Amino acid sequence: MSHEPRPVPAGFSEQQLQLLFELISDGIWDWNANSGYVYRNPGWYAMLGYASHSLANSVLTWESVIHPEDYPRVMAHFEAYINQRNERYRVEYRCRCADGSYLWVEDSGHVIARNDDGSVARMLGAHRNIDAGKRLVAQLEQKTQSLETLVAERTRELSWVNQQLQRQLDENRELAERDTLTRIANRYRLEKTLREECERAQRFRQPLAVIAMDLDDFKPINDRYGHTRGDAALLRVVDTLRASLREQDLLARWGGDEFVMVLPHTALGEALEVAGRLRHLMAQVAPEGDCRLTMSYGVVQRQDAEDAQALLARADKALYRAKDCGKNAISE
Repeated sequence: MSHEPRPVPAGFSEQQLQLLFELISDGIWDWNANSGYVYRNPGWYAMLGYASHSLANSVLTWESVIHPEDYPRVMAHFEAYINQRNERYRVEYRCRCADGSYLWVEDSGHVIARNDDGSVARMLGAHRNIDAGKRLVAQLEQKTQSLETLVAERTRELSWVNQQLQRQLDENRELAERDTLTRIANRYRLEKTLREECERAQRFRQPLAVIAMDLDDFKPINDRYGHTRGDAALLRVVDTLRASLREQDLLARWGGDEFVMVLPHTALGEALEVAGRLRHLMAQVAPEGDCRLTMSYGVVQRQDAEDAQALLARADKALYRAKDCGKNAISE
């Protein structure tokens, strides 16, 4: 600890200077660079919790109280100023207090005299206590981060819940649009899809064909062998029909033993070929007892401006004509 007499800044008497420094609660420092002597007012010591004038009056005291993590940044800023690369000196950093804790200060200073070679002769500065503000900002940032973390967690939870709800919705929609026995499209999905395909065909002037199909003499199978075997027969038929589907086609159960195949981008001639392949495949399906499993087919192509209901009605009429032709037949 140094007991050297304190220098008096020019223009002030020692009594006036003492009164001025006593009135200032934050830290005031006066650096005589030529002698290395640094005066710090009682407010500077009080701010950091040290006894007044208990530390050496040198720059080493200042360097020793700077937080190690802040030290390189502070020194770089200080040197840039005294070497006239920066126009001002003002920097925030942490200073070590007497109890070992650290206090945030704002350090600002100004060179008031230089030597003939341009080096610093004298510099005055002040340390302002900004710890409360810094800690408040840190607390707010921590709360903000905690809130952001909480929001992120809740967002993830809500996203997961939404995914589960969407999955359940998709499953429910799938169930609502599928036939419970055969698992192919039901009448509701058929009508919706056919309506959409008619609108698309009209919009883009594309062909659209429909095949209405009905099992021949299916009722005797249920009457003779029971509905369980009748259902098994329907499932074999559906497996056979499904094998001829393209990716864009739709096979739907229209009624008990009635089915409809929707064929987008398909003209009448190609649809008739599809029906012919279906009849050939059905000939290879094993009979149910002594009852053969054959179908009749009504094949139509959508006409201009024809809606789904009218198209389906024409397909149904074509189907009945096939029935009248002796069954296991194709009619258009």
